[in-house]
Amino acid sequence: MTKTEFFRIPHNACVIVGDGRKALFLRNEGTQIAPRLKTEQVLLNANPPTREQGSDQPGRSFASVGARRSAMEQTDWQEIGEQRFARTIADALENLARDRDIPGFVIVAPPRTLAELRRVINSSVKDRVIAEIDKDLTGHPVGDIERHLTAA
Repeated sequence: MTKTEFFRIPHNACVIVGDGRKALFLRNEGTQIAPRLKTEQVLLNANPPTREQGSDQPGRSFASVGARRSAMEQTDWQEIGEQRFARTIADALENLARDRDIPGFVIVAPPRTLAELRRVINSSVKDRVIAEIDKDLTGHPVGDIERHLTAA
């Protein structure tokens, strides 16, 4: 969604504000014209830095012919943890879509997290997405998030 596009958040719609470490599930208790977001759930990702998750050196592989060796790329445990967390967020969204009458979802996340969420969210959630906003608002208070969304 670009800055010039305009959208309204329906009453009882779910706004998900997240990144690779934290996700806020907010519900619009207000109206489309005057949204009032309330925190319903907070998910935290216990994902320590890569240096604390793996200490081995990257592996080496041997060519099938000859004595040539090449290094393997080091595993980015942080990225793997963020991908798993995106799956956790997607599962929570799927549960909401199945269990409650949610009129729509607004997803606010940095570009990399947004891309991962797009990849793992199922069609029942995708069909209800009203807007995707590529911003990192996770550390902002709810009042600031409301202002960002109504000014978008």
